[in-house]
Order: sequence, then C-alpha cells, then structure tokens
Amino acid sequence: MAPRDKTQHLMRRAFLAMGLLMMMATLGQLVHAIGDGQTKFKRISTQFIAAMGDPGATSGSNAQSWGLWRLDPGPRGVRLENFEQLKAAGGVAPAQWGFDSTDWWLEENGLIMEKPDFPVPAGKYIVTGNRQVKAVLTIHPIDNGGTQRWELDDGATLYDVTHLACRSARYTPATSPDSCSPARARKSAFRVTPGALMPAVEGCNKQDYAVLFVIGVAVEN
Repeated sequence: MAPRDKTQHLMRRAFLAMGLLMMMATLGQLVHAIGDGQTKFKRISTQFIAAMGDPGATSGSNAQSWGLWRLDPGPRGVRLENFEQLKAAGGVAPAQWGFDSTDWWLEENGLIMEKPDFPVPAGKYIVTGNRQVKAVLTIHPIDNGGTQRWELDDGATLYDVTHLACRSARYTPATSPDSCSPARARKSAFRVTPGALMPAVEGCNKQDYAVLFVIGVAVEN
C-alpha cells in the first residue's frame, strides 16, 4: 500500500472509531434517560433489522414480515461476479451460510447476502438510522391471527430510524422456480444511491426493505 493510501486508510479507520465512540456515548445517555425503573436497556454489538412499512408510520401491524441479522451481513456476503463460485461450492458461502435460489437477498453494493432470521423476537429495542434520531422500537408478540404489531416511541417514524445508505431487497421467482437468479442482476446498477430503491432483476419479484440499526435491547429488571 502506498504511503498516501495507507494514511487515508488509517484516517478512515480513525473517523469510524470516533463515530462509534460518539454513538456509544449517546446511547449511554439514551439508556440512562429511558431507564425509568420499568424498562432498562443494555448496549449490544450492532444488529440489523430488515423492515417494511410506510416511511412516515410510527406504528404498524406487519412486524411478522420483518427480519433480523444478528451479524452484519455485508462483510459476510458474496459479490455478484462470484456467483458461479458460490454455485460451485454447493451454495455454501465462505462465511458458511447457505444460498437459497428461491429466496435470496442483495445489498446496495451488489453483494448477495444471507437471509435474516424471521420474525424479529418480541421485545424492546433501541434503533437508529445512524443520523439524528434514536428511538425505542417495541415489537409485540405474534397474535392468534399471525399479526405482529410494532411501534416507535416519541413520535419517531420508520424513516427517522432507517439507515439510508444501507439498501436491501429480497428476490423470489416470478414464474418458475429457476426464473430468478443473481446471474441476471445488472452489475452496473450497483452501488445503489442512498435512499433509492434496489434494482429489479429479470424473472424475479422484488421486495425492498429498510435497514434499522439495533444498538440496545431491553433487559429484565
């Protein structure tokens, strides 16, 4: 690595570390403010919720369709140009997750991701879009009809706690089981502009998901 490139690399890492420290400090203040004797929160390593809904909504009844990545799926992903190698490996990614040809995910840089876990467990979470707003997200238990309600406190909207730079979409076959493949994705469509919709892929149905950062979870008193 050239000296200038190395310096820029170290500066980027330093700025990232400063940002994480600032987030942790702010989270500590938020945890203290919310810890009212009824609900207490603890910091966690960042997790990621894949959410659907009206960006302006503060609550909804579709959390059963939301997923949770406990580990950052981006670094664990496989680039579109390496899809043939993924197939040759029996669909097992280097990070040891399995590719499902009938239900697969892409992120904004053109990385094939592992599926999140469905549904998000019921509970209270501190979520943020890593911008200005942090809020408590309550995920209620699934009711007898299969519906799972969610709500954000303090008037926060889904848009407020969406990380705009993270884009994600789920792709499923539009017709036959083999009609939808990452091989048909346009590599030139990536990287996706922050806040934009993910690209369509020929032969696929597409569902866009917002990405929320989870930085704290409620604990029992």
